[in-house]
Amino acid sequence: MVSDFSRIITLLRKEKGVTQKQAAEDLGVSQALLSHYEKGIRECGLEFVVRVADYYGVSCDYLLGRSADRSGLTLSVEDIPSPEGAKDGVFRGSVLPTFNKKLISNSLNILYDKLNACPDKGLVGEISGYLMLAVYKMFRLVYGAGPKNTSSMFGVKKNLYGGYSDAAMHIAESNVKAILAGEDIGLGAPLKDTSAFAMTTESLSRDYPLYATSLLNLIKTSEARIEKEK
Repeated sequence: MVSDFSRIITLLRKEKGVTQKQAAEDLGVSQALLSHYEKGIRECGLEFVVRVADYYGVSCDYLLGRSADRSGLTLSVEDIPSPEGAKDGVFRGSVLPTFNKKLISNSLNILYDKLNACPDKGLVGEISGYLMLAVYKMFRLVYGAGPKNTSSMFGVKKNLYGGYSDAAMHIAESNVKAILAGEDIGLGAPLKDTSAFAMTTESLSRDYPLYATSLLNLIKTSEARIEKEK
């Protein structure tokens, strides 16, 4: 909880565009103390949490990492808008597949809208290739669990597809990094302007009122999984 708070108050200050000195003055504490809070060296009291929430216009639950949404909203599957044209029936009595599918689909809506604002064919192709390979790998694992499912559905052999898919995904990821850095890798003209990708948690919530909460929850869930594996 402390690490969430320190990370989030640092993020909010930077998004607000104020110095640590100015924020400390506005919040009525010394810069040294605010620095300790932002680094997670010291814990603050509830009164300061409320003051910070008012200063940045967010909820206390958001500051404490209890909610991925700035307003403090806690999602249920019914709260998440359905992707366009999706058949969002509950899967076999469980809401979990529907919930996760909505998080992923709605997050992809934001990702591709950002790509549409900077329509670099190489970038779109490599990101799409990476995502398709990820879905391919997971689908093939599930498909392979069916004892009567025939392997002839796939052209790449069973013992090869995993490693080959990983290699192709690593190449796609490297290509994306290079394109975003403005390097010419032979997939079109070098990308020179990435201003379309400028964003903050506030701008995401404003520009994508239907989908931002899904993305922020996907980030929170993913990072919780990463932290668990440390």
